[in-house]
Amino acid sequence: MISTSLTQPEQEKLIRELEIFKIQGRDKRGHPILRIIGKHFPAKLVSVDTLKKYLEDEIFPSLEERPFSVVYVNTDVNRCDNFAGISALRSIYDAVPVKVRDNLVTFYFLHPGLQSRLFLATFGRVLFSSGGGGAGLYGKVKYVTRLEFLWGHIRRKGIEMPEFVHEYDEELECRPTIDYGLESDHPGIIHGGPESNLDSTVSTYSMRCIA
Repeated sequence: MISTSLTQPEQEKLIRELEIFKIQGRDKRGHPILRIIGKHFPAKLVSVDTLKKYLEDEIFPSLEERPFSVVYVNTDVNRCDNFAGISALRSIYDAVPVKVRDNLVTFYFLHPGLQSRLFLATFGRVLFSSGGGGAGLYGKVKYVTRLEFLWGHIRRKGIEMPEFVHEYDEELECRPTIDYGLESDHPGIIHGGPESNLDSTVSTYSMRCIA
């Protein structure tokens, strides 16, 4: 993350208003869900310290006494606007209380894409392997390529998904090879390739879907 001109109270208000983190719904085993919308995270406006304080005050207290699952929505995340950076991710993870790590059952990673899979395969064990019964966050990640597969684990009526998530899921119906790494990710995946090439690829496939 970079320095921001917003005061800490303003940053916390922004996080709250964007509903980046929201405890909402339950999985099929009855565990509460922490839903995280990656696209909404304003990496250029919120500092690591403010984010950690917000999580400590607003989110962690509700997760320390019972098992829970996380649904992380990676749709339309990109490294310029929504990606906090490797060192920031490690700092945030280290700040998660042990009780919360231990209570995390499954981390559902929706719309991962090839590039984000490679990122976790490269850095995941280093960044997220400590704590949580020895497995850490990395050992609890479950990739979910489509919403229809998520509903096999999550009670659908209890959790809200932004419209852009549904739209991207529909686009995947026209681009099924992206699920298997045979096609470049859309621009919203962490550490994507050259933006010009990706934009061209997305435009081409989007036109095919419309047609």
